Amino acid sequence: MAEKNVEVIDKESKQYIVVMVGSEHYGIDISYIDNIVRMQKITRVPKIQSYFKGVINLRGEIVSVMSIRNKMGLEDDVFTNASRIIILKLEEKGAIGVIVDEVKEVVNLSEDEIEKSTNKGKFINGIGKHGDDLISLLEINSVVDDNA
Repeated sequence: MAEKNVEVIDKESKQYIVVMVGSEHYGIDISYIDNIVRMQKITRVPKIQSYFKGVINLRGEIVSVMSIRNKMGLEDDVFTNASRIIILKLEEKGAIGVIVDEVKEVVNLSEDEIEKSTNKGKFINGIGKHGDDLISLLEINSVVDDNA
């Protein structure tokens, strides 16, 4: 058991939160994540992009909330008890919330478990292999970019 720990330390490893969007597993680099909150009332804001659902009041801070499903051209969100808003902290944009269907787990992926990808679409920057599961790693800056 001790040998395995030494091996992991030698490799560059990152933590990802694995979320469900539809039937797919997606990974979000944990360094972007500020908070994960339950679904709450989202106040609509007129004349914004269709993938923005509105804003929430998070401990006195107004945070824009967007639908990853809508941004990726998937069917509209269906909120359940498992639905969550992941609050991302981005240097140039501040806090922004993204709606996911479910938060599954936190995984460590080393560089050799990630296949970098250039042809998977603009929102995915790689595929992580975790056991038998494949996890599409989200390119967060592309996901929240207004021009994408």
